Formats: sequence, C-alpha cells, structure tokens
Amino acid sequence: AMILAAGVGERMRPLTDHTPKPLLCVAGMPLIEHLIRRLAGAGIRELVINVSHLGERIVAYCGNGAAWDVAIAYSQEETPLETAGGILQALPLLGPAPFLVVNGDIWIDYPFERLATYSPRPGESARLVMVDNPPQHPAGDFHLDADGWLRALAPGAVGCTYAGVGLFKPAFFGGMASGKRPLRPLLDAAIARGTLGGERHAGQWHDVGTPERLRSLDAAVSERM
Repeated sequence: AMILAAGVGERMRPLTDHTPKPLLCVAGMPLIEHLIRRLAGAGIRELVINVSHLGERIVAYCGNGAAWDVAIAYSQEETPLETAGGILQALPLLGPAPFLVVNGDIWIDYPFERLATYSPRPGESARLVMVDNPPQHPAGDFHLDADGWLRALAPGAVGCTYAGVGLFKPAFFGGMASGKRPLRPLLDAAIARGTLGGERHAGQWHDVGTPERLRSLDAAVSERM
C-alpha cells in the first residue's frame, strides 16, 4: 500500500507550518499511525510513503515501520508532485501487482483487507472506495452504478465522494509523463473508457481538511476510545 503524505496542507495552516498534516493527532495518535495500524491489521506489511513538506518529521516518526511490524520505504519528492505524480514516481517501489493508495490526511474505519484481497474484474483498471457526501462537498465526485462502475455526474446530479482509498493497477499510470500531476484527469479518462470500478463504504470517514474538522474528529474519536 502507498500512503500519500507529501502535501503541504495549506488549509490546515498554521498547524501545518511546523507539523506535516499526517502527523496531526486524533485521540492522541497521528493520523498516519491510525492508517498504518489499520493496514497492518489487514495483513498489509509492505508500505510506501511519499514525503516532501516537512517529510523528515514523518520519516523520523515512522522509521522503518518495525514498531507496527511493517516495512516502510519512502519516496522523497523535492517539491510535492500531487497525487498522480507522486504515485508515478513511487511505482518502482510498489512492484508489478495492484496496490492500495490511501490519502494520509483521512480517518476511516474501512476494512482494508477487502481491497487487499480483491481481484479486479475484466477491464477494471482501478477501484475506488466511495462515501456519502460530506457537508463541504455536497454534490460528490462520481455516480456509482448498480454494477459497481463509476460514471460521470450528470449536470445537477448528486453522486458520492471519493474517500481517498483505492486499488490501482500499475498500468493505470502508464504513458504518463513524470512531474507534478493530479489524479482527477486520470480518473475521468478511466470513466470515459468504462474501466473505473467503485464500492460504497457506509462506515466512518473524515477528510481532515481544516483545523475545525480536526478538532471535531478528535473529540468524536476520543469519546469512543
């Protein structure tokens, strides 16, 4: 699995001026540790983390992963390459098999073993975990049809939101030039080809995009623990 942890976290300033967003704490534990523990619990033992902004702090905290019985390799980005660019650079570390990608700034109770053991259907180049739309993103990203394929949203329609968790074949990024590249154009192209699968997660999911959302999540998770 790859954890995306290279972003600057502009909307989280001033918190991210000195702390990379994946190291911000929820219930006394950094977001990235919550994710590592859940991935390890699902039997995923080989992780790649891309780092850039204050990346040395993430490396210092996570180390080689031995604390969680996983092996961590790092993909260092001189400047953040965005999602697709970061994944493309890390492909040599990820190997030839389909791999999970998880945003490092989310909190989710998705059972990662479900994707880790999933075999893509014929023609399926990637599979995204989708959730109900949060208040800050009421229209959603895509439509998930009854057969588990993602479709473009019709004008004025309401879809569901990409949770920042997905399974990708390496070929999904084939032919892409290196450098700073967002993921969304690749997803749109896959939808146009009819090769982007999806599934809905009905459990807990939080995109920690602002200090206010972080405080709310911290209070909610701390209360449950």
